[in-house]
Amino acid sequence: MYFYKHKCLWVRVSMLLSLMIFSFLSPAFAQEFPGNAKDSLDIIKGFALGEVIVTATKVKFSLASPMPVQILSGKKLEKLNSLSVADAIRYFSGVQLKDYGGIGGIKTINVRSLGSAHTAVFYDGMSVGNAQNGQVDLGKFSLDNIESIELYNGQKSTIFQPARGFFSSNTLFLRTKAPQFSKDKNYRLKPAFKTGSFGLVNPSLLYQQKLSPALSLSASAERVEAHGRYKYNYRKEGGYDTTAVRQNGDITSLRTEMTLHVKLRRTGQASIKTYLYDSERGLPGAIVANRYHHVQRQWDRNFFIHASLHNSFSKKHNLLANIKFSNDYNRYLDPDYKTNEGALDNKYYQNELYTSLVNQYSLRPWWDVSLATDFSLNTLSANLYRFPYPSRYSYLGALSSHMRWEGMDLQANLLAGYIKEDVKHYQQGDNQSVLSPVISVSAQPFKYKAFRVRAFYKESFRMPTFNDLYYTFIGNSSLRPEVTTQYDVGATWTIEPGGVLQSASVQTDIYYNKVKDKIVAMPSSNLFRWTMLNLGEVDIKGLEAKTDLGFKLSTKLLLDLGLNYTYQKAIDITPNGSTYGHQIPYAPEHSATLTSSVLWKNWQMNYSFIYTGERYSQKANIPVNYVQPWYTSDIALNWEGTLVRIPVKIGAEVNNFFNQYYDVVLNFPMPGRNYRINLAIEL
Repeated sequence: MYFYKHKCLWVRVSMLLSLMIFSFLSPAFAQEFPGNAKDSLDIIKGFALGEVIVTATKVKFSLASPMPVQILSGKKLEKLNSLSVADAIRYFSGVQLKDYGGIGGIKTINVRSLGSAHTAVFYDGMSVGNAQNGQVDLGKFSLDNIESIELYNGQKSTIFQPARGFFSSNTLFLRTKAPQFSKDKNYRLKPAFKTGSFGLVNPSLLYQQKLSPALSLSASAERVEAHGRYKYNYRKEGGYDTTAVRQNGDITSLRTEMTLHVKLRRTGQASIKTYLYDSERGLPGAIVANRYHHVQRQWDRNFFIHASLHNSFSKKHNLLANIKFSNDYNRYLDPDYKTNEGALDNKYYQNELYTSLVNQYSLRPWWDVSLATDFSLNTLSANLYRFPYPSRYSYLGALSSHMRWEGMDLQANLLAGYIKEDVKHYQQGDNQSVLSPVISVSAQPFKYKAFRVRAFYKESFRMPTFNDLYYTFIGNSSLRPEVTTQYDVGATWTIEPGGVLQSASVQTDIYYNKVKDKIVAMPSSNLFRWTMLNLGEVDIKGLEAKTDLGFKLSTKLLLDLGLNYTYQKAIDITPNGSTYGHQIPYAPEHSATLTSSVLWKNWQMNYSFIYTGERYSQKANIPVNYVQPWYTSDIALNWEGTLVRIPVKIGAEVNNFFNQYYDVVLNFPMPGRNYRINLAIEL
């Protein structure tokens, strides 16, 4: 990867051209898509569904994908004892979920130990970001309106996507449920209700309406209330000797979203989505120095409106346009921390304007090329003393090629970006340019079509957050982006022999990641003033293995089994560092998950097991920083049928069945055994 201090002119020119084309777009010019649309085409939600969108009951792998992908969708999501997207992601291999405890605890994802900021989150094809701190709380995305969760190492395996999708080291795609109607009904209404431990009250509603043959509406709303109190054991020297109740873990949240789906002439598609999430929660804090109670509070409000258009002007051409505006508000209150004005009460306001245009053209039946150009403007303001009020202008471009031959797929991408920083007060903004390549291949080495091998090489980067750069007394506006280099070699094998063993899938990957210019915080003149520096280097080597088995034990008895395992060595190799050769914080060497499901008539019983090996909470691998391994077992029983001619689903769950006390993040104790029941009907 190469960085330049001059402007990347071709990106800016292509962006302007793209915006000019976008201004002249009209759905009326839509023409018919080619009848033999490529299998590799996987377009943003509601458009065309490619090879990796599945609705079976197991974690599926995309056989021809050159990038490792894990997918949870349809019935599989319903089998997991999960309340939010964060809970479900725990079952992916190579993933560490930082969970700060309970229903209201903030939850972030770390894939292959690259760090949370290196995973981009996409919601119905549109990125969800946070320029302030780079963290996306996955606990706020409920599973009630989610159809599929897709995790890609590297990037999504299609060249027909916005440029932003190419630039992250890993991408997480969340796809909401598209409208589905029966022949005799033009609407669908699905109310649901969950309750259980910690005072959980969780009603939700999904409504879909067919307005015309070309127009449909989807709306959903959900409310979560919980006091968040649960018992835990606090360990002092000599072992567990204190039982206490977790305090200040309450949450009240409301999520609403509405999407208008439009079918244009022939096969064109368009959609407009609005989304609002509003919450207030307590921050329970770390249990240290015999302090069990905290009073800090946090408020969040996230709103965005997103319009998307997929169209074509010829059988060889496809076009995708997106525009989004988002407004985020965050408030942090700490009554214990006194300032000259009283209690610490920080308020942050973020705005983003984002536009994207993708043009794909088929040069030959076996060769597609695409040009994706994005522009985004991010601003951040706050009520803080000496706040710099930064603005970030991002110009991203991706020139891509996808070639297909019998038994082989080859993709190549050239990524270019120019990031311009403007700062209103106190500091000097810094600009960055980047040029990086990506190449990936998937091949069938033998005539046996069920077996394929794949490999990819990718260079990517993540910009420092606004807090890294400009936070009062801490930020360093000269920080360089973190640079990651990824290597991966893997294989997939899947069969459907019939008989007792209905299906079997195996996926393995060996990978090597390297992070340069890792951004770290170093203490300065006192503990209240830190300095952000580019110091760290990290080597990450790992092995992932995933299997899925489906059995038909009788005509009415079905069994699904899934097993994921990850071995990983993530080592600090910072030159002359005091922790050279040590495992980085919260990166276990061994982790595994097991999922199983038994289906008999209208009954379904699910069991899942998660194991995370020993870790260290700090950079130094010394006994005082040692974090014990932990495991949990979850069990659920569901019944699905009809009562008074109304489709009904009733379920009961027992999570952490063996009541193990553990910490995902040290000194943030997790709940012991807890319960949940749910009821859903469809009208």
